Amino acid sequence: MRTRYNAAITALGGYVPENVLTNHDLEKMVDTNDEWIVARTGIKERRIVNDAHIATSDLAVKAVERLLNDAKMSPEAIECVIVATSTPDYIMVSTASVVCEKAGLVNAWGVDSNAACSGFLYALTLGASLIEGGRYKNVIVIGADKNSAIINYEDRNTCILFGDGAGAVLLEQTTEHTGVIDNVFRTDGSGKEQLIVQAGGSMNPSSIETVTNKLNYISQNGRVVFKAAIEGMTQTCNEVFERNDLKSSDVNWLVPHQANLRIIQAVGEKLDISTDHVKVNIDRYGNTTAATIPLCLWDYKNDFKAGDKMILTAFGAGFSWGATYLIWSKLRG
Repeated sequence: MRTRYNAAITALGGYVPENVLTNHDLEKMVDTNDEWIVARTGIKERRIVNDAHIATSDLAVKAVERLLNDAKMSPEAIECVIVATSTPDYIMVSTASVVCEKAGLVNAWGVDSNAACSGFLYALTLGASLIEGGRYKNVIVIGADKNSAIINYEDRNTCILFGDGAGAVLLEQTTEHTGVIDNVFRTDGSGKEQLIVQAGGSMNPSSIETVTNKLNYISQNGRVVFKAAIEGMTQTCNEVFERNDLKSSDVNWLVPHQANLRIIQAVGEKLDISTDHVKVNIDRYGNTTAATIPLCLWDYKNDFKAGDKMILTAFGAGFSWGATYLIWSKLRG
């Protein structure tokens, strides 16, 4: 009989730039104020790269180095790297390839996954599948974005929301009932125009015209995204509950994508999960897109105990959204 493997998270790493961009700083850049930003988003500050030579891969490598250090693991032991990002270093050359080179992961192959803010959950499932199939034992999944590279700091609707950062998890093979258990994902391409960077790809290559018209920056219909995020995240979480015979009282932790505090609160309320069981760090980092969930796991790892039942949920451009059921494992180190 073939052995059944699960993919357990056994180590984490995270990194945010030292440079802090506060709401008061933004008051000097656009027509906004601290009270307005906090009331509508819950964000007080975000971390922003202040060196043009630092790319998404550099943020990811910092997270990987911390992960390997905490895990007391050699870079040579890693077999695969999956990077979830919407801000790759290059259009051609995966960021994962660059991360492998910079972090000395000489025995790993790497690939990128782009599902915007849902990217980490999608990549986590891809990584878990490689482990569950028995072909790999050590896979690193990274969520990393340098959002400051695609933000128009004259647009008060978007510049207040986003920050830079990276988070990484190590997936290891286990025969115990732990790790990534289940997920429900959805995609609806009809929502693409509501949250998008219009230029820079094959549909609309970068040109003097696209740059002049600021089409290489994020644009968002906030009201549409807000409503769709609450509905989508709640729906997929409830589907995960039903598929796994879970009640809200069974869930130790809800770890949602950090897009907006009001979205987070609304999802928690609809799922009947009390605020003290919902992890939030948006006030310090803003929306780091694919990095928000792994950064949350890294930030609060000391609060989690082996056996804790966790729901991770996200909504992002695409539209892309979903929920993952995870049972926490004992960490290395």
